[in-house]
Amino acid sequence: MAQLSRDSEAFGGALMTLEQAGERVVALVQPVSGTQVLALADADGRVLAQDVVAGLDLPPFANSAVDGYAVRFADLATAGETRLPVAGRVAAGADAGGVTTSGVAVRVFTGAPMPDGADTVFMQEDVALDEGVAILPAGLGSGANARPAGEDIARGTVAAMAGQRLRPQDLALLSALGLIEVTVRRRPRVAVFSTGDELAEPGAPLAPAAIYDANRALLRAMIARAGAEVIDLGILRDERDSLAQNLARAAGDCDLVLTSGGVSTGEEDHVKAAVEREGELAFWRIGIKPGRPVALGRIGATPFIGLPGNPVAVFVTFAFVARALIARLAGTQPVRPMALPVRLGFAYRKKEGRREYVRVSLEPTADGVMVARKHPQDGAGVLTSLTRTDGLVELAESLTAIPEGTVVPFLAYGSLVG
Repeated sequence: MAQLSRDSEAFGGALMTLEQAGERVVALVQPVSGTQVLALADADGRVLAQDVVAGLDLPPFANSAVDGYAVRFADLATAGETRLPVAGRVAAGADAGGVTTSGVAVRVFTGAPMPDGADTVFMQEDVALDEGVAILPAGLGSGANARPAGEDIARGTVAAMAGQRLRPQDLALLSALGLIEVTVRRRPRVAVFSTGDELAEPGAPLAPAAIYDANRALLRAMIARAGAEVIDLGILRDERDSLAQNLARAAGDCDLVLTSGGVSTGEEDHVKAAVEREGELAFWRIGIKPGRPVALGRIGATPFIGLPGNPVAVFVTFAFVARALIARLAGTQPVRPMALPVRLGFAYRKKEGRREYVRVSLEPTADGVMVARKHPQDGAGVLTSLTRTDGLVELAESLTAIPEGTVVPFLAYGSLVG
């Protein structure tokens, strides 16, 4: 692991942008070692370990894109309609060998191989028949409705690149090339735990002044969607020696240790002391809201990341910081979620120099531009502000007073968790 930068021993120092944090996260860790061969059916979401080169043209033969009539373009009249006798019929999956096209039209169907010499296909709805003669309208270009061999991808070219996270459409392409298995990187193993004597496991009796643990459920799901294997350590109580032992054990078995809360500078924040006993810790003051300093460190040689304690801040800092670290461990590039323009349905004020993410619901308008409505409760501990909204609007560092009607970027939750 690279040397940790220290903006301060506590929470002072200059604010770091999300882009700077992302760059430093990537520099801190290396991809995990180890690969495995997986059946293509099991490879969704996995990261390719090596390039996949097309072993054949796709499509492997020239074929018709429509139901219609295949002809030689050279047989068409230069002006006006063309009349050609219909001779032959080729269906999808049939052998077109021996079917002549010189001076005739051949009935073909979608996916059928093109008869020898044919290079153009008229759609059946554009063709009239007169006692076995096809009446072909003027104006169709050479090669229309015909798919040449290799139109999709040519033999010997890279179909999927190493470091690429496989999606359903990638699996379809590889399947079309005849693959049944691929070599992928091992999934990073991420240990996650919660700390605090006030926490109870859902389903257990709730003692006075106790609360059920919500952050671990959130993090388990986000870690899995980020492409890692989750190692759930449960709730660790606020006892420094036990915490240190559990952290050291997790670091020996996993590629990343992640927690939320407990890494501040208060006297009851024992995770900070436990991490420093086994390794080192640095606090990064990232200029975002919701959120607060994110703790980055190492336990032995294993990276550690400590997120804030409030669930909305956990969601935001994981989406923009921890997800990039897991992507790096997985051997792929972190992807900046795509933002869409929306119009603010509210006025807003914020501090300069800090990027804010406001939870909003979207409403369609008559002019086609979506309007963002702010959730009425914006506290970092209000879980329903995440469950009853559609995503986040991003308000840049330079903005302070933002009037209603301003067009700003919107990030759907789906783009932040997968």
